[in-house]
Amino acid sequence: MGLLFGTDGIRGRANAYPITPEVALNAGRAVVRILGTGNGASFLIGNDSRLSGNMIESALASGICSAGGHAVLGGVLPTPAVARLASAMGYAGGVVISASHNPYYDNGIKIFDNRGFKLSADMEARIEEAILKFPEDFAPAHDEAIGTIRYHNGFEEQYAGFIADSGISQPDLSGMKIVLDCSNGATYRVAAMVFKRLKADVKTLFDHPDGMNINDDCGSQHVKSLCEKVVETGADVGLAFDGDGDRLIAVDETGDRVTGDQVLAICARQMKKAGQLANNLVVSTVMSNVGLRNLLAELDIRHRITDVGDRYVLAEMLKSGAVIGGEDSGHTIFLDRHTSGDGILTGLRLIEAMKETGRPLSELASIMTVYPQVLKNVRINEKTDIYIHKDIAAVIADVEKRLDGQGRVLVRYSGTQPLCRVMVEGPDRDTTESCCNEIVDAIDRTIGAGRDG
Repeated sequence: MGLLFGTDGIRGRANAYPITPEVALNAGRAVVRILGTGNGASFLIGNDSRLSGNMIESALASGICSAGGHAVLGGVLPTPAVARLASAMGYAGGVVISASHNPYYDNGIKIFDNRGFKLSADMEARIEEAILKFPEDFAPAHDEAIGTIRYHNGFEEQYAGFIADSGISQPDLSGMKIVLDCSNGATYRVAAMVFKRLKADVKTLFDHPDGMNINDDCGSQHVKSLCEKVVETGADVGLAFDGDGDRLIAVDETGDRVTGDQVLAICARQMKKAGQLANNLVVSTVMSNVGLRNLLAELDIRHRITDVGDRYVLAEMLKSGAVIGGEDSGHTIFLDRHTSGDGILTGLRLIEAMKETGRPLSELASIMTVYPQVLKNVRINEKTDIYIHKDIAAVIADVEKRLDGQGRVLVRYSGTQPLCRVMVEGPDRDTTESCCNEIVDAIDRTIGAGRDG
């Protein structure tokens, strides 16, 4: 990671460095310079529903025009919609203004190339260098070479059509009752469009964004309301998206949460049965529950493990020829149908498995044993090698010794926030919680800046 780019683009507090109009202006100039395919290259820009989105969008579009490119403003669009449309409609690239699952006061910039893929680390480094060099190393466009800005209002319908017609074997969802939690974010209109187009009975929650309520006790990280509504309405499934729509966490008909790992397991098994699991391979990250690893071994499915981040999952999928991969947090990539993680598409594939098997989601999810896992964040002052701090290293070593093969510990820094993430899996909930708390306390005492939860 560089000075600006983390594991998922540039992200931070809106109107504080690096999420400022000045950086956005130079980011617009940089994408034209690095990704532009010739004079007058066009770039698609999409937002989630954050208050600061218009500010960043205006600066970004101005930078694109300043460098001789054209900016096409698509309004509120999920991240995967921008990825798809950038590729399908011949844009030189796509830019998403979003901080994903973060609170409304954060924002970010994610960039896609003309194939609809997130940028490689090398390409991000080139764009970052260009951003940081401006204005010293920038030749602005003049006269007729100055770019233009235009608005396009039809992208949601195009994207909904792509998802609904994405080749699923069960395109008629008549009789299926679905509750959608749109997180007051980018999916607040388009998710319902997709499932109503497929004739499902749809109930939508958190679909009235006001600029400040995105991810506010709703969405993929806060599914309590969705769980209650699924049970109350007798729905078959609940689908919760994050703020920019590239994650999905599901809720079964009993009101229980279905994790990203369980969704990955259900879909992988179904794809193998259908002869669609290319190279008999699934890709996930080090954060995946040990239960996923055990199940894939039982199913005789090969398994590759990457660092945390959907970009690393995607890179391994492209390298190894896998068509499904994902994270327990809810990012799932179906590379046979899309270049990006897509919460709506993932929900559709999950429902497809339910329809094809004729089994409820609770039964499908039970194929995977979810080992007790506790994940906690510690707000920190610095990101140094965690193991150079002897007190922290000693506590981690002691916990690992006590678990003695019945669990595991993973301590890592967030790529997008000033947090250290502590994950512990163990034989039972009480042991796991206690072990996690010991490590959290040690980190907080040594490099902490106050608890984040």
